[in-house]
Amino acid sequence: MKLTVLMDNNTYIDRYYLGEPAACYLLKTEKAVILLDTGYSACTLENARRMGFDLSRVTDIVLSHGHNDHTGGLLSFLQAYSQPVRIWAHPDAFLPKRFDGLSVGVPFDPAALPAHAELHLTREPAALAPGVLFLGEIPRKNPQEAPPVGETLRCGAWEPDHLLDDTALALTTENGLFLLTGCSHAGICNMLQYALSLTGETRVAGVLGGLHLFEPGEQLDFVLTRLAELGASTLYPCHCTSLAVKHALCGAFDVHEVGVGLSLTL
Repeated sequence: MKLTVLMDNNTYIDRYYLGEPAACYLLKTEKAVILLDTGYSACTLENARRMGFDLSRVTDIVLSHGHNDHTGGLLSFLQAYSQPVRIWAHPDAFLPKRFDGLSVGVPFDPAALPAHAELHLTREPAALAPGVLFLGEIPRKNPQEAPPVGETLRCGAWEPDHLLDDTALALTTENGLFLLTGCSHAGICNMLQYALSLTGETRVAGVLGGLHLFEPGEQLDFVLTRLAELGASTLYPCHCTSLAVKHALCGAFDVHEVGVGLSLTL
């Protein structure tokens, strides 16, 4: 299993790819080629071209949640590539979302998806390929990890958005569970705990993705303690994770820098 970062906020100094405040990860297995998220724009496709990846082999696209920095590149992908693709998301992912008065939801109606895109909306876990599990809706066992972000329009009324659509991929590797996240709005510990329970794994090989943590405080203190209790030791924090939080994580875990072009063999 090979994992490559196609889009992130960070770019490496000596690797000439495009960056934007967004996320997209390419996962290649023996049976499938999967994208988790699509970035904010068509820049993701340009990065794949520069890296020499043939995205016409992509079989599945997973939307970690319905924010535009994770879904904005989807239509560009579907316009550029015509192979049948399964698209996986929580049913709430396409609800309108706003933050500080600005629209931040998926920037298109699902009705605009072309015929070769097969949309799967589910709250339930789903096996996408051997060793690759879409987690579906994450139980909020630790509610302090998952404060609302902006608002969502549900049944005709705006309400605080608890981002029930936020999900992740659980990868089963020889070294244990590897968790791949978009923003972790559901709470990284909630997500890791759920992934371990679904897969039956007891070892954590690593965690890569945005943690949606920005400031020191009670929430970060809880995460530091709970991640250690769950057995996480190797972390690849990126996207929506601040420098202050990365600094705190470095004091407790084996933390690796993430940038566009990072490639891992799992």
